[in-house]
Amino acid sequence: MSIIISDLSYRYPNQLPLFEHLNLSVGTNRKISVIGNNGCGKSTLLKLIAGGLSLQQGSIQLASTPYVVPQQTIDTNRTIAQVLAVSSKLEALKAITNGSVDESHFEILGDDWDIESRCVSAFTYWSIPHLDLSTPLNQLSGGEKTKVYLAGMMINAPDIVLLDEPTNHLDSTSRELLYDYLSQIKSTCVVVSHDTTLLDQFDITCELSAKGIKRYGGNYTFYKEQKTLEIEALNENIETEERMLRLARKKIQKEKEKQDKRNSQGEKNKKELPRIARKTALNRGEQTGARLKEVHSQLIHENEERLKKLRNEQQIYAELKIDLSDSNLHKGKLLVKAEQINHSYTGDTLLWIESLDLSLYSGTRCLVKGKNGSGKTTLVNILTGGLCPSHGQISIGDFTYAYLDQEYNLVHKNCTILELAESNNQRNLPMHELRMLLNRSLFTAESLAKNCLELSGGEKMRLSILILILRKQAPDLLILDEPTNNIDLASIHILTQTIKSFKGSLLVISHDREFIEEIGINMEIEL
Repeated sequence: MSIIISDLSYRYPNQLPLFEHLNLSVGTNRKISVIGNNGCGKSTLLKLIAGGLSLQQGSIQLASTPYVVPQQTIDTNRTIAQVLAVSSKLEALKAITNGSVDESHFEILGDDWDIESRCVSAFTYWSIPHLDLSTPLNQLSGGEKTKVYLAGMMINAPDIVLLDEPTNHLDSTSRELLYDYLSQIKSTCVVVSHDTTLLDQFDITCELSAKGIKRYGGNYTFYKEQKTLEIEALNENIETEERMLRLARKKIQKEKEKQDKRNSQGEKNKKELPRIARKTALNRGEQTGARLKEVHSQLIHENEERLKKLRNEQQIYAELKIDLSDSNLHKGKLLVKAEQINHSYTGDTLLWIESLDLSLYSGTRCLVKGKNGSGKTTLVNILTGGLCPSHGQISIGDFTYAYLDQEYNLVHKNCTILELAESNNQRNLPMHELRMLLNRSLFTAESLAKNCLELSGGEKMRLSILILILRKQAPDLLILDEPTNNIDLASIHILTQTIKSFKGSLLVISHDREFIEEIGINMEIEL
């Protein structure tokens, strides 16, 4: 086994446990994925395995030191070479090639005489040959940082690899490179991701929740099929318990009627008994009635507890449905017409090799495609009037739009959930209706005092859509800029269903293949 986790528990200070008594083993050269809702502890589990967090309870045994591709990198002045742990080897190689015979240089270099060529090869594969190994990591873009860490896998060839949301900042081309690379390497891999295409490459899926970790012997598609069967079985169990509860109550009612009848008949007979015998019969009748009542109450209580437990579990799997109002624009109205547009931030170098001609009509569901740095967000800003193109002409019609970016900055405010909902209540809903709408969006009464700056990606997404619902009118154009990047699989499902049902225009930037396929794209712009 490459990884053995035994009786692992972890909690952050002043919070409920993230998980308790976790047990998991990963065989040599096996590839597993860990999925679960935002906040369930997936990234924490990877940090514990990597040694980035101290163990509180339980143990983790590793066959070798894992290599980590992190989701977020701490801003650091360390160079790329230092981050990839090749700096000392490269310096030793340089000293030896310059004529050094110092033993320490040979010890540091070991058998890695090809370290320089491996770096060049890896950087070329990940399309970052322009990066210098002496460049500080904090000067790179998010996509470049991820590619540097992915290049490190090729350079260091580790036996164990931990990947935390590795596709978040990658464009479509780079994602394809990653899918291909992971399918070929022999390392033991543990990946946390919401990229379903990536998840389908792993033959074991582990679901992490407050109940523990559950292992499914198949990829993500297999997992979804099994979850559907589990939910169907759960619903059947609930129906069975409800039927048993109804029958138990009927039986109790019949027994009560029989007992009342016997008591009534006994009252008549008691009058004919001597006084002392009458008292004994009365006590016996009361004791029998009390015993029956206690037994029946216990049976009902046990049945109700089982039903409550099943319904709580059902609530976890219940689908949230959020419906945006439809746009008031008739289909086919010209929103934007652009002729030979291009842009330059430096004054001389243009963003796009060929200037763009395009027309955007209401009802269009348009995908903007391109590699990282190709100017996708710049184009969206131009089409919505936020930026004037350096070249060409653009005509923008009268329409409203809403912009949802990957950070959901629409709700990134220093106020509570309830305060934000109140300040955006353009429909002037009464407080009880507003609270009911929040509850339907899975914000409980207890969570309404939570600061919006502390929300998870999924919570931000649900609150952002709620803010759009509270507006007097739905947007004519909904702009989505990498909306699935920082939310979990359950939240992606909610977002996908919401966007599918939205009867308005879309302008989408996304590299999420399944999301793109689901939302009904009918126009593409490739940069």
